[in-house]
Amino acid sequence: MNLTRNPLDAPSLRDTISIHLVREAVRDCHLPLQPLLQSASIDPMLLGNDQARIPVHSYARLWRQLARALDDEFFGMDARPLRRGSFAFLCRACMHQPTVGAALQRALEFLALMLAAYDGRLATQQSLAEIVIHERSAEPKRAFSCFTYWMIVHGIACWLAGRRIPILAMELRGPAPRYVGDYQVMFSPNLRFERPRTRLIFAAEHLDIPVRHSATELRRFLARAPANILVRYRDPDSLGWRIRQRLRNLPAADFPAIETMASQCGASVATLRRRLAEEGAGYQALKDSVRRERAVLWLAEPQATFEDIAERLGFADASSFYKAFRKWTGASPGHYRSLILDGVGPDGA
Repeated sequence: MNLTRNPLDAPSLRDTISIHLVREAVRDCHLPLQPLLQSASIDPMLLGNDQARIPVHSYARLWRQLARALDDEFFGMDARPLRRGSFAFLCRACMHQPTVGAALQRALEFLALMLAAYDGRLATQQSLAEIVIHERSAEPKRAFSCFTYWMIVHGIACWLAGRRIPILAMELRGPAPRYVGDYQVMFSPNLRFERPRTRLIFAAEHLDIPVRHSATELRRFLARAPANILVRYRDPDSLGWRIRQRLRNLPAADFPAIETMASQCGASVATLRRRLAEEGAGYQALKDSVRRERAVLWLAEPQATFEDIAERLGFADASSFYKAFRKWTGASPGHYRSLILDGVGPDGA
């Protein structure tokens, strides 16, 4: 792996969207598909190829074309259309709130008024926060609908915070769709289906981030939407992504020292550190992010003891793992496990 060319940075995985998500986006549009896809520079023949991927900018163009054709920024997935301009209105309303938490409350209230089947609630418990979608129907909503809802809310929250807000876990009431790969990259590797509640869990400390954005910054954000919430907050740093992918393929005990990783990247340690710093990352932070991903997955396994998890993550003992997990998430492993396994949220529902 070097800094300029690497199989892990292949075009098929970078800045592209699976054709599965294109099918999901047009499923409820009830419009002639060929001219719609062609206007977005998407070959209609690709719909029959499960392995096909398209550029993110083409998917973003399709998103805008659908919203325009349907006058609905939620693609006909709700009984009430989310009229064109709703996303821009929501951003303007949120940017005048004092904190990310207050802005999220405003966003969820707005969407609950506009949509018939989605009532999002923000709640906190100690150091964890969750956005729960109280679906106004007995039948669970399909995964693409819930992920689209979260993409809007999480994308706005990340922009307001000026950083990516890491998602610890996402749970859906409905079954897993045929394809989840892009969802795991966009949101979190920790996706769970057929759960009691549909919710997104993150560290509550992000709710206190102050909101400071100008009208000029809002215009720039809207001009780039939705591509910026599809990719920018998904993974803004290609080098960091490549290193993280390499670490994901290794046991934690085999994570290389920075000198070894720099050599594998064909760079000096100083160059690697500088490149990561330019991207707002660090090598230790990348290692910690992979450990955190694994920790939240293993904590959802009731049979895994804290000692087992600590050993699998390369910690000397459970106490070291406990301290690290609190640093990563703001929550203790026990509190996180109880929230996940009990299926009960902060409001007791």
